[in-house]
Amino acid sequence: MDYKLTKTSSKNAFEYKYLVSKIFPFIKPHIGRIILNLIIAVPLGLLDGVVAYALKPYMDCVINGRTFNFFGLSVEQNTLALVIPFGIVLFAVTQGILKYLNNYLTDWTGNKIANSLKVELFKKLTSLDPKFYDVNSSGIVLTRFFTDPETASKNIINTFKTIVMTGCGILGLVTVLLYNSWKLAFIGITIMAIAITPVVFIRKKIKKVSNANMIVGGDMTTNFNETFAGNKIVNAYNLQQLQNEKFENQIKTQFDLTISLTKRVGWMSPIMYFICSIGIAIVMFYGNHLIISEQMTAGSFASFITSLLLLYKPVKDLGRTLTDLQTTFVAMSRVFELFDLEPQIINKNNAIKLDRLNSGIDYEGVTFEYEQNTPVLNNFNLHIDKGETIALVGNSGGGKSTIVNLLPRFYDVQYGAIKIDGIDIREFDINSLRSNISFVFQDNYLFSGTIKENILMGNQNANDADLERVIKLAHLDEFINHLENGINTYVGERGASLSGGQRQRVAIARAMIKDAPIVILDEATSALDNESEAIVQKALNNLMQNKTVFVIAHRLSTINNANRIAVINDGNLVELGTHEQLIQIPEGAYKHLYEMQFKNQMENDSLEAV
Repeated sequence: MDYKLTKTSSKNAFEYKYLVSKIFPFIKPHIGRIILNLIIAVPLGLLDGVVAYALKPYMDCVINGRTFNFFGLSVEQNTLALVIPFGIVLFAVTQGILKYLNNYLTDWTGNKIANSLKVELFKKLTSLDPKFYDVNSSGIVLTRFFTDPETASKNIINTFKTIVMTGCGILGLVTVLLYNSWKLAFIGITIMAIAITPVVFIRKKIKKVSNANMIVGGDMTTNFNETFAGNKIVNAYNLQQLQNEKFENQIKTQFDLTISLTKRVGWMSPIMYFICSIGIAIVMFYGNHLIISEQMTAGSFASFITSLLLLYKPVKDLGRTLTDLQTTFVAMSRVFELFDLEPQIINKNNAIKLDRLNSGIDYEGVTFEYEQNTPVLNNFNLHIDKGETIALVGNSGGGKSTIVNLLPRFYDVQYGAIKIDGIDIREFDINSLRSNISFVFQDNYLFSGTIKENILMGNQNANDADLERVIKLAHLDEFINHLENGINTYVGERGASLSGGQRQRVAIARAMIKDAPIVILDEATSALDNESEAIVQKALNNLMQNKTVFVIAHRLSTINNANRIAVINDGNLVELGTHEQLIQIPEGAYKHLYEMQFKNQMENDSLEAV
């Protein structure tokens, strides 16, 4: 399955039946309010026709003194002179109330549908595998999962409401036109139909520009996120100008795309005005003939012209609404393409629950590649006993992190198997598998919230005694006691208010409170200074007690705690044994690594101790 979203096009943008069927489950819970909203839109559209029709009796009866017959009833001049003005005010008040109800229901249902879509999309986002996050930028993910649902769901109700309202408005006004003169109506309606024709030719251009805008918008969001997260690098390397130029280019591209669409859509309005003006001129010319020949009254003509002028607005609105509807469908198609994404890492039918680690872990002939034909691990074999600490060392990019990332099934192996207690991990329920593994990474992510909230993410059911225990074991009390709010101190986004060592200790406490039998330490101390490392190492030692531990190590202090050391180079296990065994291998990979890196660390540590 292709997780890449950047180049995804809205392939179903014109499949309206399919898109409506996909969004209907989100509309269905609110169908009562939506139907009421559409019902209210009917009189809202028809009221313009009532006002235009009222001009006929007003002109013929009130001004010219003719007798007005209303469905067989004769209405006097004085009565009409009193009723019509008040009637228009009453219609205006009614229209105002209906419009308020209409707008309220539109916003209520639109936001409800948008929120439902966002919730389901967020669930989809959290269900996807790490590979999805590897291949997509944060900007495009935010655009696709947050902006498109707004466009797709909130606009759909407003668009359909507008179609009903303008459709009824057109119907009402056309009825008035036909009532006053079918001959003039034929001319006016024909001209209007010609005027709106260009709308149908703009659909594909809207789709193309909308997709291109989505990609640029995603790139801009990514730029914002990278500038925010990497602000120290931007300042340290004087990258302000580079970032500014990148953003300016993105803004220019977005501007060019918008203007490109404006140039193609913008000419429709003046063309419609021109065509309609020709229609009105023809109507006035022929209307004058009908009045002079007494085939039509002045009131009927005034009512007709008013209806024709009023008809232009809903016809124009309908054209714009149909254009907006296409934009909505483009966004909708992108949204439902996201729903079609399925996680590749899934449970098998009748998956087994993993309760504990009983004997050990085996990597048997494991071959894995992130990109096709570029293997990261080659026929990798390794056995780890329960309670053993194994250090993974070797060249950068050799596959050490991949080995530990395969164990919790962040990715699945292409060939071979990883087994716990002799059972392929693909047979286990994913949640139960991951519940048995704790992680401490080099750059541990802390969520915005308090220190307490971040620790409890390891076990949300932990009690105060558990919390107090892990705080001491992780040596967090050494700095928490000096904080004004203690454990309830807000750490900020990504834990920005804490030092690197403090963040590591919070992460260690989070792993401790989970109390999983398997612990993975991915370069947990490599980014720390010696003083911070010493404290963090004490916390790690407590975490590792009675656990089966994988340690990806770049520091000698971490390796010293390992029962065995596995040397991984270019995806292969090249050496395996204790420090004493490996250091004795002539021209050995570990011996070379030790002499190049770890020996210097040991000498530096000795000098610092003196």
